[in-house]
Amino acid sequence: MQDTRGKFALIGAGPMGLAAAKVLREQGIAFQGFELHSDVGGLWDITAPRSTMYESAHLISSKTMTEFTDFPMRDEVAEYPSHREMARYFRDFADHYDLRHDYIFGAEVTETTPLGDTGEGWRVIWRDADGTHEAVFDGVLIANGTLSEPNMPAFTGNFSGELIHSSQYRSAAQFRDKRVLVVGAGNSGCDIAVDAIHHGQSCDLSMRRGYYFVPKYIFGKPADTLGGAVRLPMALKRIVDGTLLRWFVGDAQKYGFPKPDYKLYESHPVVNSQVLFHAGHGDLTVRPDIARLCGKTVHFKDGTHADYDMILAATGYKLHYPFIDRALLNWQGDAPHLYLNAMHPERDDLFVLGMVEASGLGWQGRHEQAEMVARYIAGLRAGTPEAQALRSEKAGGFTRATGGTAYLKLARMAYYVDKATYRRAVTGWIKRLKKSGPAAKEPVPEAARKVAL
Repeated sequence: MQDTRGKFALIGAGPMGLAAAKVLREQGIAFQGFELHSDVGGLWDITAPRSTMYESAHLISSKTMTEFTDFPMRDEVAEYPSHREMARYFRDFADHYDLRHDYIFGAEVTETTPLGDTGEGWRVIWRDADGTHEAVFDGVLIANGTLSEPNMPAFTGNFSGELIHSSQYRSAAQFRDKRVLVVGAGNSGCDIAVDAIHHGQSCDLSMRRGYYFVPKYIFGKPADTLGGAVRLPMALKRIVDGTLLRWFVGDAQKYGFPKPDYKLYESHPVVNSQVLFHAGHGDLTVRPDIARLCGKTVHFKDGTHADYDMILAATGYKLHYPFIDRALLNWQGDAPHLYLNAMHPERDDLFVLGMVEASGLGWQGRHEQAEMVARYIAGLRAGTPEAQALRSEKAGGFTRATGGTAYLKLARMAYYVDKATYRRAVTGWIKRLKKSGPAAKEPVPEAARKVAL
């Protein structure tokens, strides 16, 4: 067994892993990266073993609101890039910062086990084309993504047609000559439903609850670029944004969509205008939740029924860290309970990176999370008072950085945060961790106090 003490094991070379690799190097923290695929990019590389991309997939946020601040996307890239442009972007990022040589590619981490308390090391086991290997590292940084393990619902009855999860969808050719039912109307579900409308015989959309629909463009500009200049309290933001949605989207209920039973931003909105367009043209029938399946007939909870050749469940994903004991991650409910979605309350050698979602957070918000963690590790090694203050803060109990928003109690919302609250807390710690000496006597940043997942 190799002894690589002094290094951290970094799992994943998707966008979050790459951001972590960059800031770890900047902070002088040695690490060994592990990536299952043969190259960087994570799920954005449609050829990756566990990619959940499909051919028509594009960003639902604009490039300027998504890109890393210090590595902007090229001018010629579309405002809403395709998955191929995103994969190229992350490969360019890795090239620019020379990150590939810090990774072992084609390597699947199968087990991570602490040898004791913080400071005693972690045993990491992985396999690659040459067999199984193990080594001891100072700690583990998990950045393997949040969208690889399908959340497949259990249906009553049996379906004799084709039943797949959206993770198995790649091309609209899969819909040819089929009557399709898409279950789930999140962003992927609505995207895929539009594909089925164009390429299948027919398409219906089964929805358990209503959604707020946001167009990609407002006043000729990407919708997510309009609210950045003026920060409004959430109550006022809902009024302003709700008014804009009524102007540009109208009433989705007139097309058969159910009315949301929650406030705007208590769940992730659907950034898609085409699904409403097609519903208004009669190309799409909105159905309620499924009651039971019988052969190719689907019975819905309103008493109606219809026949289909394919059911595609666009029902999201579950957090999945199969290489580590759940108890070590401090799971509570549907997600690990970590300070600012990244830091274990007791251990200083285990971090989860990228387990964070927020409207408008972008890759820069995730880069900031990685920088905070890297600076914290460096500060602990240097014995700075700032790092000690952060250690005390995360050990003292905390709640998620929701900014007071009552998010829906769903698995996919279990690690959702309010962007402004979260970034204020994270950047507050970054600024403080940059300081040393007398600056350590400053109070803990108020925004960072008692917030995190």
